[in-house]
Amino acid sequence: MRDTNDRPAAPNYTTACVVMFGINLTWILMAIWVVWGLLAAAATGWAVNRVISRIDAARS
Repeated sequence: MRDTNDRPAAPNYTTACVVMFGINLTWILMAIWVVWGLLAAAATGWAVNRVISRIDAARS
């Protein structure tokens, strides 16, 4: 059996995850803006902000 102490540390993908979340959020909001208008994009952004705020409050 292989000794588990000689394994290298796992890479930290936190920064990549945050960057890709921002990129995906941007193009999704742009697509909503194109299809349904600025009000729908603003409402979606507000809803995402509320969800993130709830997650933050639950973790604190």
